[in-house]
Amino acid sequence: MMRVNVGSEKVSRSVTADSNNIAIDIAESDEVDDDSQCPNRLMHYMLPRKRAGEVEVVEGESESSINNSTVTPPIKKQHISNTDAATGLTANNKTVTVGDKSSNYSSTSVIEPPVMATGDAIQNDIDEDLHSRQLAVYGRETMRRLFASNILISGMQGLGAEIAKNLILAGVKSVTLHDEGVVEMWDLSSSFVFSENDVGKNRALASVQKLQELNNAVVISTLTSNLTKEQLSDFQAVVFTDISLEKAIKYNDYCHNHQPPISFIKTEVRGLFGTVFCDFGPVFTVFDVDGEEPHTGIIASISNDNPALVSCVDDERLEFEDGDLVVFSEIHGMTELNDGKPRKIKSARPYSFTLEEDTTNFGTYIKGGIVTQVKQPKVLNFKPLKEALKDPGDFLLSDFSKFDRPPLLHIAFQALDRFIRELGRYPIAGSEEDAQKLTSIAANINECLGEGKVENIDLKLLRHFAFGARAVLNPMAAMFGGIVGQEVVKACSGKFHPLFQFFYFDSVESLPTEPLDPSDFKPLNSRYDAQISVFGSKLQKKLEDAKAFIVGSGALGCEFLKNVALMGVSCGNQGKLTITDDDVIEKSNLSRQFLFRDWNIGQAKSTVASSAAASINPQLKIEALQNRVGPETESVFNDNFWENLTVVINALDNVNARLYVDQRCLYFQKPLLESGTLGAKCNTQMVIPHLTENYGASRDPPEKQAPMCTVHSFPHNIDHCLTWARSEFEGLLEKTPAEVNAYLSSPSEYATSMRNAGDAQAKDNLERILECLEREKCETFQDCVTWSRLRFEDYFVNRVKQLTFTFPEDAATSTGAPFWSAPKRFPHPLQFSASDPSHLNFIMAASILRAETFGIPVPDWVKNPKMSAVAVDKVIVPDFQPKEGVKIETDEKATSISTGSTDDAAVINELLFKLERCRSNLPPGFRMKPIQFEKDDDTNYHMDLIAGLANMRARNYSIPEVDKLKAKFIAGRIIPAIATSTAMATGLVCLELYKVLDGAHKMEDYRNTFANLALPLFSMAEPVPPKVIKHQDMSWTVWNRWIMRGNPTLRELIQWLRDKGLNAYSISYGSCLLFNSMFPRHRERLDKKVVDVAREIAKAELPPYRSHLDVVVACEDDDGNDIDIPQVSIYYR
Repeated sequence: MMRVNVGSEKVSRSVTADSNNIAIDIAESDEVDDDSQCPNRLMHYMLPRKRAGEVEVVEGESESSINNSTVTPPIKKQHISNTDAATGLTANNKTVTVGDKSSNYSSTSVIEPPVMATGDAIQNDIDEDLHSRQLAVYGRETMRRLFASNILISGMQGLGAEIAKNLILAGVKSVTLHDEGVVEMWDLSSSFVFSENDVGKNRALASVQKLQELNNAVVISTLTSNLTKEQLSDFQAVVFTDISLEKAIKYNDYCHNHQPPISFIKTEVRGLFGTVFCDFGPVFTVFDVDGEEPHTGIIASISNDNPALVSCVDDERLEFEDGDLVVFSEIHGMTELNDGKPRKIKSARPYSFTLEEDTTNFGTYIKGGIVTQVKQPKVLNFKPLKEALKDPGDFLLSDFSKFDRPPLLHIAFQALDRFIRELGRYPIAGSEEDAQKLTSIAANINECLGEGKVENIDLKLLRHFAFGARAVLNPMAAMFGGIVGQEVVKACSGKFHPLFQFFYFDSVESLPTEPLDPSDFKPLNSRYDAQISVFGSKLQKKLEDAKAFIVGSGALGCEFLKNVALMGVSCGNQGKLTITDDDVIEKSNLSRQFLFRDWNIGQAKSTVASSAAASINPQLKIEALQNRVGPETESVFNDNFWENLTVVINALDNVNARLYVDQRCLYFQKPLLESGTLGAKCNTQMVIPHLTENYGASRDPPEKQAPMCTVHSFPHNIDHCLTWARSEFEGLLEKTPAEVNAYLSSPSEYATSMRNAGDAQAKDNLERILECLEREKCETFQDCVTWSRLRFEDYFVNRVKQLTFTFPEDAATSTGAPFWSAPKRFPHPLQFSASDPSHLNFIMAASILRAETFGIPVPDWVKNPKMSAVAVDKVIVPDFQPKEGVKIETDEKATSISTGSTDDAAVINELLFKLERCRSNLPPGFRMKPIQFEKDDDTNYHMDLIAGLANMRARNYSIPEVDKLKAKFIAGRIIPAIATSTAMATGLVCLELYKVLDGAHKMEDYRNTFANLALPLFSMAEPVPPKVIKHQDMSWTVWNRWIMRGNPTLRELIQWLRDKGLNAYSISYGSCLLFNSMFPRHRERLDKKVVDVAREIAKAELPPYRSHLDVVVACEDDDGNDIDIPQVSIYYR
């Protein structure tokens, strides 16, 4: 019996199926490993990390050398690459290719003790600079499993190349490419690894070079002869993209029954149709079904009942569901629940739940407590292909409007296999005879299904299926390459829920709207023949003549460039593709921005990406710019530029830029194809003139910010600690040195501005400058150590003592409630110890960065923990006594912790006097070096300091600490990203691009998509139409812009609107009012040209490339009802 379902269970937890207005939760990394068993961690913490092949032995130094050791510039830690030695070999038709030894991935193996912050696991096997965004999705354990996985990909047409690309970028141990066929011209429209020079060569061999460039750490091999079952035992997962059902069943049976089972995936794309089948063995364990962090809650009360009612603070809504297992910790009073035993919950509500536990005889709840979800592994029992074909079970659905489609496609793909077996070829595009033959086979298969047969076979759909059966289209290959690549990762790691077991998809809506003649499908002996066999030569011409604009050339941009180059977009004589990006390539980009190589680091993204795209298709007409798209570059992207565009494709990473491009497309009525990714999630939105709402019509709710008092004095999670740590880093090392330099550059002007400001902020600035140049001025590295040690005492001892003195543990609020009630956590001061690695690491990182701001050389002895401890022990730490009357902000609505006073002006004058005296004692030309936070350079100590600050503060408040990598994700605001979801998003967008460039599709033909490859879930729906405003016999939407030419006066504009039945009473340009009927003096402007009034009143600076200005007019009808009319463009040239 065939059934259809959507996704796997518990989908509702993390997604909203409305793809038009989707909120995405961040997918966080695995729990990181603990390194408490590594006793030598401290010894090597400050040692420079060397690349493989650059072994350096550091001899131990005596403590006496601390005062006369040589000094060096500020230390940069070196990285280590730890890869296996490998050599090229050829045997049994198997060629093995490994990376060049001169690359970043050396074949020399160097073993060195770990270099990391407190709590890190040994991680030299993972290049965190390269894989940081992927680590944020998978975590270290999953990455390690990937690094040990050997994958076979059979069938190296476009789909095989896409899967291989995604897995090589992910960093599996090895990929073996199998193909017995040769490259044809037909293959060039779907595979980025082939060029015309490869025609006639074996597909697998022709693929190796370009795929190897993606990641030299992955061993890439080829098999070019017949594949035997026994060869499959070398792999953890095998993927077949072009194989008969007979062979697939034979291989699958072997994989299914092998010990241990070999994960088997069969996938293919045929024109606008695609399928995936997964079999990961009789028993497969999923360790993490969704990749989300376990949900938590802060307990407010627990009843002594059966069952017990647990209430949580209303700080954040609970995400628990009925049936979840949870554990409790830190509960005072009802300590029986702190035993770590998982307990089931029910009746889950936003801020409470019922616990399936009798707590009647437990202790009475007093305070505190954290409840944490326990994620349970899930065991799946896969059926082999032979059984699954007969009883497919539930199909994974992607589009509710095609609810009955998967069962029919299940039959269609079997019919195609039988057609090829009987005739020895694919159906010919445009051949009605072949389409009829395939339809007949499908009908016969259907009749044999008995009760499970499809009632109504869609003959038109099967005809489209037959016509395009031989073609592998690039957008389909990109989409399925992302899906299948992710399934391989699941198979190798147990991370995320596998596709279980069949998935079918089609995009027949992408076909041209007008009927095509069989002659339109005939091949032209061009690289686009496969695409022409599906869409016809007329649409191909439209693609080639398109004038496209891709905004951004990062991960999305690289994929889009590859896709449009293979599709032939902007490759004709009339076509042009413009791409712009103001960013440069960094190492962390290389794990997913696949057009970049390590030798491109530091170069402009758009330039490198455009060159790479042109090498994929030399016919591409492309111009690369390095401009940010925004109001400041409207002289570059001027009216003429926008008016000449056919389509705009966004590949951006921030909302503000998206909104700006959206407004431009709205203004010039250009289609905008929008997409975004977040870890394993992706979404696409089609913005089509007059058919759909624009991108800015709906907004996600703003991200919740922790109150300032919580961050500064009452943190209750590690995010609060890291937010505070990042703020302190920037204040100490960037803002204060910058303020010092601003003062020293022009003392008199700076003093005047501070006097004019005369507020608490000005006073704080001057106090920090004076402190930096006088009381805390550093001249030697020992001064920096002293400063760091005293900072430790101030942050983690003195401030806590003051806080607990002001608010003792038994303090009460004005209502009599305990002050230290949830979510507040009562803090405890730390006791500094040089023998505590985390304490010493914090001091050394802070000292090195402090020295950098003062230009002080760093001595070699900082590499030696014992000698560093001696330096720290020299510091005299004064005693601290809490003071009475100290105000500590507790108001959650406060936006500043600075307090002003009536005598700020007098204090500012006194501070300026002291500063002037201090300045006279400085060396001529003295300047500090502000340090800007850079998260992706693991050698600069920035994250060492931030992780140290956050973890020491977490220790104050008994908050679980994090390792440096997790701290980097949170403090660096790293967006989790993987190649698979990016590939899928761009493939989906390019399927919509066919519709846009055809130009005749209706709104119901377009699709917005939300997908989560982790679940997996695919949710496609029609876009939302724009809101329509009606007045008399007119109607308009946000897409309309009224145009008035002839350089009119204000009076003529008002009359022009009056002729439409609209009474204009206010006209404005920008934020300036040009005319309002309430002001009699404004009537004097009525006979002036609108443009002249704008220049005179609004001081409008109209550049020479602009021929019009836009005004906003407020109107009402004859009954006095306000009418919201479109923007009015006044053309004055």
